[in-house]
Amino acid sequence: MPFPMLPLPAPGEVLLVNTCYEDDGTPLWDAILQTVGGRRDEDLVILGDGDGDVRLRLTENPGWDYLHGGDFPALLPPGFDAPVIAQADISAVYGADAMMLIDLREVPGRGVRIPTAELGRVLPGLHDGTISFDELIRGMDRCGTYLGDAGEPTNPTPTGVVRTSFPQLPVYPLTLLVRTDFENHEGWSSLLSALGDLTEDNETQVDFSDTGSSDLGLSALVVDDPAFESLQPGQVPALVPTVGRNDQHTTMVALADAQTLADPVHRLLVVDLHDTPGQSIRMPLAGAGSLAANLEIANMDFYEFENYEGWNG
Repeated sequence: MPFPMLPLPAPGEVLLVNTCYEDDGTPLWDAILQTVGGRRDEDLVILGDGDGDVRLRLTENPGWDYLHGGDFPALLPPGFDAPVIAQADISAVYGADAMMLIDLREVPGRGVRIPTAELGRVLPGLHDGTISFDELIRGMDRCGTYLGDAGEPTNPTPTGVVRTSFPQLPVYPLTLLVRTDFENHEGWSSLLSALGDLTEDNETQVDFSDTGSSDLGLSALVVDDPAFESLQPGQVPALVPTVGRNDQHTTMVALADAQTLADPVHRLLVVDLHDTPGQSIRMPLAGAGSLAANLEIANMDFYEFENYEGWNG
């Protein structure tokens, strides 16, 4: 079943879209409204006390349950002109004092978590252009939170855009391994050799019989298409096809860029699709299968892999 389209916000409003629901379709708002504060006016939450008020429009539909942040650009109706959407996702609902903002203008589909105390400053700045989404990305800590206290990421997520107008990525329920550098052919051949045999459909064949191995192998669909040359991590979430709420979403996208192909251990640029869309980490190929498996069962949050012992070399 496809996701419903989003409504048009009134001028100056920011949609606060709930993507976390009870089994009966009841939206989970309580923790969000407690941490955001402000004053209520029917389905508006108003932050501020005069000029420069921020108006958050509470927007709910059980059809958006478990919607991923990168899916929002595909659900915008004609005439939608707001720079961002605020998302009440499962992380925000269950206690985190930070709300997801999804970029709709600069690099649509990427996200950053904003402490609720900063919303009254950040949202007007995004509307009037005094704050850019790039600035928010560059200010993320390793957990994907702007001005967070979890320390600087080992490899900050790139914000530059080399080119645009990429096609949609293939529909695939596990991991996509996407080649983005087409200069280093020797490095690409080395990476393919390290992956192992590919099927006729460009899928890796992983032998899971060796249960004592810490390297699970990477089960992935290999995308070797110049149409994705120079693809950047922030652009990835919006290119993952939007599927119905009961269909299996792509678990992970790993980019094989110039740095990957020049690296003997092939550190992939792995992109977060769920916790903070577009955030990225470097992960040696030898650990990528374990990362994908843990993401598949939601065993760890994405940021926890950045400094996981042995994986960052």
